[in-house]
Amino acid sequence: MKKIGLYFGTFNPIHIGHMAIANHLVEFSDLDEVWMVVTPHSPFKKKASLLADNHRFQLVQIATEEYPKLKPSNIEFKLPQPNYTVNTLAHISEKYPQHNFSLIMGSDNLKSFHKWKNYEVILERHDIYMYPRVIEGERIVTQFDNHPKIHKIDAPIMEVSSTFIRKSIADKKNIRVLLPCNVWQYIDEMNFYKNS
Repeated sequence: MKKIGLYFGTFNPIHIGHMAIANHLVEFSDLDEVWMVVTPHSPFKKKASLLADNHRFQLVQIATEEYPKLKPSNIEFKLPQPNYTVNTLAHISEKYPQHNFSLIMGSDNLKSFHKWKNYEVILERHDIYMYPRVIEGERIVTQFDNHPKIHKIDAPIMEVSSTFIRKSIADKKNIRVLLPCNVWQYIDEMNFYKNS
């Protein structure tokens, strides 16, 4: 049975921070693969800066093509909105019974995890791999830090944000160093984020 880590994100766009965390988890934990699950655009939220689902999925495909242990996933595109992680986990576990699924999240998300729909069910059925995040220079501590289902991963702390990248592209800054090379090329060719 393969151990799969599910790394959810809008990936708008995917950048070296996402890649470094995913790669660290697959190389330095007991996970066999990490699936980068692209979160679809919620029909209930208007967000002009969010690229269309298929474009963000395409960027994740491009970013991961040379990393066989990192897989792009658009499984949430076909599920009813809004997407609740507990429902996605139930669906994916049923669809791939041969795999064991865990959640990957930053300590910032874990801090508000108790507000998630049926979070107790998630903790009962799945392990969580938590990577460190920093807010205002301080590492985030959560009420779940010593829970037996939560594995702290000492992944590199990457203070790169998709928001910063989008703004920088719109401001005509050269930030290609923050993106996988082929992702930068695709964004540039498609003129993404230039007018956001």
